[in-house]
Amino acid sequence: MPDASFDVGARLKELRLSAKLSQRDLAGRAGVPHAQISNIEQNKTSPSVSTLRKILTGLDMGLADFFEEDRVRREGPFFTEDDLLDLTSRVPANAEGQGMLLLRQIGDARAYNLQVLHEQYAPGADTGETRLQHFSTEGGFVVEGEIEITVGEDVRILKAGEAYLFDSRIPHRFRNVSDRKAVVISACTPPYL
Repeated sequence: MPDASFDVGARLKELRLSAKLSQRDLAGRAGVPHAQISNIEQNKTSPSVSTLRKILTGLDMGLADFFEEDRVRREGPFFTEDDLLDLTSRVPANAEGQGMLLLRQIGDARAYNLQVLHEQYAPGADTGETRLQHFSTEGGFVVEGEIEITVGEDVRILKAGEAYLFDSRIPHRFRNVSDRKAVVISACTPPYL
């Protein structure tokens, strides 16, 4: 269940201050407008997944560390649903605050150099207009519903039973353009969140 009490703005400000960075410094390092940092810290806007990832690069941090705080990671080899690390259930998946995106990670991705995710996209969920791009290879399998995936200039709606695999250095985006939930199991190496 999503933790509605998680304060994205306060967490970002806490991390920025502990890194001894001004809002302008962080914006410069992340390549985003200064006002965007200010608006997020004041909870005037909620960042998309891709925007938050971009900002966190300025802190040399991934989404897992941003949301994890002091949680102890399970070693495995087996995990219950409660052991999965909830990366983004507290962040709206688009700037309008529509369509929540839930990303849950299995185990310690860095320790195994492999990130395995259980992804849920509510209707309208979108990783953001700013396409994701990172030095990895990723693939996934649509378990339920359908998801629109853009990789470079290629756009396709994948339905349950279909899959994808691509070089993550190519700009990409995931969107649920349907009126029902989409569920994807994905893997990425090396991990990028």
